[in-house]
Amino acid sequence: MAEAQSRRGVELYLDLMKKVLLNTIYRDQSFDRVRYKVEPRVQGGGMPRADFDAEARENGVDWPTAAHTMVGRRRLDNLHRCLDQILDDEVPGDVIETGAWRGGVCIFMRAFLAAHGCTDRTVWVADSFEGLPAPGQFDGRMVGRAVSAINAQFLSVSLDEVRENFRRYDLLDEQVRFLPGWFADTLPKAPVDRLALLRLDGDWYESTMDALVNLYPKVVPGGFVIIDDYVLDGCRRAVTDFRQANGIDDEIQAIDGSGVFWRRALSGTTSATR
Repeated sequence: MAEAQSRRGVELYLDLMKKVLLNTIYRDQSFDRVRYKVEPRVQGGGMPRADFDAEARENGVDWPTAAHTMVGRRRLDNLHRCLDQILDDEVPGDVIETGAWRGGVCIFMRAFLAAHGCTDRTVWVADSFEGLPAPGQFDGRMVGRAVSAINAQFLSVSLDEVRENFRRYDLLDEQVRFLPGWFADTLPKAPVDRLALLRLDGDWYESTMDALVNLYPKVVPGGFVIIDDYVLDGCRRAVTDFRQANGIDDEIQAIDGSGVFWRRALSGTTSATR
């Protein structure tokens, strides 16, 4: 009975964390006209806003004005299932997100470790803390035109602000480490040993490729790779190019209309996913 109650308490805490990180409780507005077809409408009063849309927040296709993550409930649930599988199968290694915005996904990962009493894993938070870099040749001009304006008004979240967000949840401690800077500069020398979970949210071709080239070799057998921006042409092309170049045939599974994931094959077996 006590063990069942303890498990129930963990699930209630993590479910509440999702609701708070997504702000589905107070239902904040979203910035309008930034749902993948970005428009540089920032003259005068800044970006237009739209009322809370529960379906959009579920699927991670709005950009919240206050919530600490924009990935949506379905992608948070996927992350939760992957983390559960890592513990169930005793897959060793740390967890990392490349592209953290306000820190919400990484805050959830730290909450998961805390709820399960995991003291031997680190949550790595990799971000420029200056917004997105300029898009490259594979990323699409329509998106690229608005990057500077959207960085200034929305995507540029400082390291101090992200650290403060962790602190507000009482989750800023020695198990959280930050890698500030552009991925091409920070990831090749990141002091990460083994990864049980690699979550990419860098939008562009080069950002995605930088993360895969430098971090995928550290993903242990049975570890998970999650791609948040697979819906974007440049990101999807980078994933395809990397997998083909490295002979990776682990099955890609869809999460929602944007994200996908795969599990790195366990030694001597086919890849298993959950």
